[in-house]
Amino acid sequence: MRGSLSTVLLFLSLFFAATLTAADHAPRMEPDAAAVQTQEATTHDKSIFELLKSFYKTTGIYALTTPEADVKDGTGEKIGAFHQTWGRIIMIGVAMVLFYLAIAKGFEPLLLLPIGFGGLLANVPLANMTGPDGFLGIIYNAGIANEFFPLLIFMGVGAMTDFGPLLANPKTALLGGAAQFGIFATLIGAAALSQYTSLFDFSLQDCAAISIIGGADGPTSIFIAAKLAPDLLGAIAVAAYSYMALVPVIQPPIMRALTTKEERSIVMKQQRKVHRLEKLFLPLIILILSILILPESTPLIGAFTFGNFAKESGVVNRLSETMQNSLINIVTILLGLGVGSKLAAEKFLVSDTLGILFLGLLAFAIGTASGVLMGKLMNRFYDEPINPLIGAAGVSAVPMAARVVNKVGLEENHSNILVMHAMGPNVAGVIGSAVTAGILISIFS
Repeated sequence: MRGSLSTVLLFLSLFFAATLTAADHAPRMEPDAAAVQTQEATTHDKSIFELLKSFYKTTGIYALTTPEADVKDGTGEKIGAFHQTWGRIIMIGVAMVLFYLAIAKGFEPLLLLPIGFGGLLANVPLANMTGPDGFLGIIYNAGIANEFFPLLIFMGVGAMTDFGPLLANPKTALLGGAAQFGIFATLIGAAALSQYTSLFDFSLQDCAAISIIGGADGPTSIFIAAKLAPDLLGAIAVAAYSYMALVPVIQPPIMRALTTKEERSIVMKQQRKVHRLEKLFLPLIILILSILILPESTPLIGAFTFGNFAKESGVVNRLSETMQNSLINIVTILLGLGVGSKLAAEKFLVSDTLGILFLGLLAFAIGTASGVLMGKLMNRFYDEPINPLIGAAGVSAVPMAARVVNKVGLEENHSNILVMHAMGPNVAGVIGSAVTAGILISIFS
């Protein structure tokens, strides 16, 4: 045993000795002179001027004043020289206008402030915040591109909705239905302009997605645009939410132009008290009808009716309060920032956007006018007086449109409280816009 161990140790000693001897006699490789020169050239000390110049090229000032040829956006598409410079500056100015409307004028600050801030971040050069791995890109892909955030918003809106005014005066649902005429009128007009003129070049799917702006319903606009016209989603969403915020500016002139002072002064009778069971069964009836007749509308209708049913059940107050407060607030922040990401200059400052803004405004104006005119017509045929102003609340900008109706009514008659009467067509408008979206998806998808 000892002899074997000695043999092994002797063998190992001879092996290491041979290895060291070979290493000592091995030829040494001289470093390549060209490689040494290249390394020295790349590692030489920079002067203060060169360091400042390198830093300047990484600033936003340089990016906004010096366009480059191969700059790409978050999706990998090249950005033109105008969009790199003046385009971004213009869109930063647009974001500031949204801040002014939200803070100074109080126009839907919960919507315009996050949208404006998202637009501001989307136009920051070099940061690539709208890319798939960027801050805004992650938000957009997580909940807007897949239509998830609009459904959560509808759930929260349902939890905050009271069907009482609609149940107390069911005929006001006709006003909510009439306001949807703006959507179909704009669809026909946009399709005609695209086919017979060179003003626009929208497909029928594009026209359908654009026309839904007339419902003044941001979540519905996002939902249908994601299905029918994903390339136009950003501009459609921005237009829809902008017009929702500008309801106090757009609607009153139309309302006054189509009504007389006597009509605006009409005082409506106090509504009857609605039984709790009526409120409990209505969302279920609406959902069942949508399932049987128009399944395409059930994602929106289902989320809306679930929120309302949870509220009216009275047994899940914590869930209802969460949907009304925490959930909808969080989703509003994310939705606003995600929509604002589409305010990047290269996405927004294109010819299609101008057409979308024009057609969206036309749809909203026609919807408002249709509701008011239906109110005038109903006032002639019903014994109980109906103030035509409440027809303007048929667009689904809840509850802003109802508040505007009440304000215009008070200007003519200080004892005329119309807000609860206007909530009937306002709630009907929410359901109507979701149903209309289902119809358009069924036809054009």
